[in-house]
Amino acid sequence: MTSFVETPPKAAATGKTTTRVELLDAVYNACPSLSRAQARELFEMTLEEIVGALLRDDPVKLRAFGAFNLRAKRERIGRNPRNGVAAKIDARKVLTFKASPTLIARVNGWTAPAVDDD
Repeated sequence: MTSFVETPPKAAATGKTTTRVELLDAVYNACPSLSRAQARELFEMTLEEIVGALLRDDPVKLRAFGAFNLRAKRERIGRNPRNGVAAKIDARKVLTFKASPTLIARVNGWTAPAVDDD
């Protein structure tokens, strides 16, 4: 069992959002043998693979991080909360994310549960 006791991320304390550029920089810094263009290509290919799987209605499971799924929602009648007028809400797909127990534990500074063998 791995124990994760880390300080909260700096972004949480400042209210700052991590951006795509910062993620690209992290990939570039983690792999010094890659050029910036190669790091960007690797990052973009990873995101495209995730999107492609979701477009095929395949769930995306990243061990120790979480799972992305698409869920179909049926057409229904909703109400405008301001004036109460009924309105049709079209059928659609929604993207859901369920964090893994390991990610939840790390975010809360708890001891992470053992990682399963997915």
